Amino acid sequence: MGIRNQTIMFDFLLLGFSEHPEQQPLLFGLFLATYLVTVLGNLLIILAIGSDPRLHNPMYFFLANLSFIDTCLTCTTVPKALLSIHTQDHTISYTGCLMQMYFFMALTLLDDFLLAVMAYDRYVAICLPLHYTMVMNPQRCLLLVAASWLCSHLLAFSLTLLMAQFSFCASHCIPHFFCDLLPLLKLVCSDTHIFQVMMFTEAALSGVVPLTCVLVSYAHIMHTILKVPSAGGKHRVFSTCGSHLSVVTLFFGTLFLVYFQPSSSYSADTGMVASVVYTMVTPMLNPFIYSLRNRDLKGSLWRLLGLGKYST
Repeated sequence: MGIRNQTIMFDFLLLGFSEHPEQQPLLFGLFLATYLVTVLGNLLIILAIGSDPRLHNPMYFFLANLSFIDTCLTCTTVPKALLSIHTQDHTISYTGCLMQMYFFMALTLLDDFLLAVMAYDRYVAICLPLHYTMVMNPQRCLLLVAASWLCSHLLAFSLTLLMAQFSFCASHCIPHFFCDLLPLLKLVCSDTHIFQVMMFTEAALSGVVPLTCVLVSYAHIMHTILKVPSAGGKHRVFSTCGSHLSVVTLFFGTLFLVYFQPSSSYSADTGMVASVVYTMVTPMLNPFIYSLRNRDLKGSLWRLLGLGKYST
């Protein structure tokens, strides 16, 4: 019991990029610019979709949810990193660290599930167009999003609850800019075998299953595209799906690089670089990837910004 009380009292130290003090001003500027562009870009996507009745359909409903999740994901990690760089205070409380880890995991898992839902939506729209309205009705869309929220939070809560039972008797220095799962697990001196089994099981459920859903959906989509007789029709379908595939590749690629490995082989440098990609770069690029390839969304953004009627 005494060990447990000591565990609750200490603070963690987020080392982040502190080993390179000469790079701190540059990192602060890059992180701040990325954060502002991410928040502004995703909020504009949400406002454009919400303000334009023509975009009130399942595809844009899921896209608005993705933009909201990306905004929340960035806000979970980047502000603390900016504060640490600016004040040179790298401490984070035990409770604050577990809370950050929980919300980061929940939102990342939610991104996984939602990308799979968006792939399924594109599959129904392209491969089963006559049944699209019936299959992707408002009730089913809400159910898919609600199920994604519920599953992601349950999975994240179970891992956070297990992590809270561990004793941290090693160094309290986390070689990361936020409380990520694997670097935190390396500081645990308790037996983590059950935790790692559960972590890999959840990784399969939240990573492999959604990615398989995406790949199967796009295999059917590609098969359907090849049957389209006109080059213009093929281009329109590719344009619709290409943006989603770009996001899926970037997001899942970096996640698999970090999390589908034993904690003993985890590399702090590789983990931080990959984390920057899926916590900052991907959420920042999403609004550009989706809006630049979508004429209707570009038009709504133009009208939202008061720049008159969008012309192609």
